[in-house]
Amino acid sequence: TIALQNQLSGMTTASLPTITTDKLGTGSVLQIVNGTYGTQITSTSTTFTDTNLNASITPSATSSKILILVTQPLAVWDGASNATSAQCKLFRDSTSIRHITAIGQRYPATHFTHTWMTTEYLDSPSSTSSITYKTQYKTYTSGAQVASCYGGATASMTLIEIAG
Repeated sequence: TIALQNQLSGMTTASLPTITTDKLGTGSVLQIVNGTYGTQITSTSTTFTDTNLNASITPSATSSKILILVTQPLAVWDGASNATSAQCKLFRDSTSIRHITAIGQRYPATHFTHTWMTTEYLDSPSSTSSITYKTQYKTYTSGAQVASCYGGATASMTLIEIAG
């Protein structure tokens, strides 16, 4: 006890070396960002429009990869007794990088199809500038409707930067 007290006497701070991203190995997780959205929005558009689900990240190196995990509730229906579908895409800024899903609705049209669309995608943006990832959706059939966050369900997008 006496020896330990003498060794610690006068010590007020301790410093540890800073771990920088260049000291971490390939495949190390460098940062995690999450974005959510939980308000229902409905569209009748046959062109892709924003679902308001997005998240932004600034990679620390051009060699970094971004793992994108998306969970988004979608619903589609058509009141005119037509079969229809909804389609969803993932974008990096304004560039479409993945066609995620298409859900279909068949007869009778008084019913709708509701599903949780989930996907993962490993992106190589080769950038150290801020990047915004987002989803867009559309209905396939004119007059049909597609909804994101139907009934107030929450959509989520997680971005994980991985050392390259």
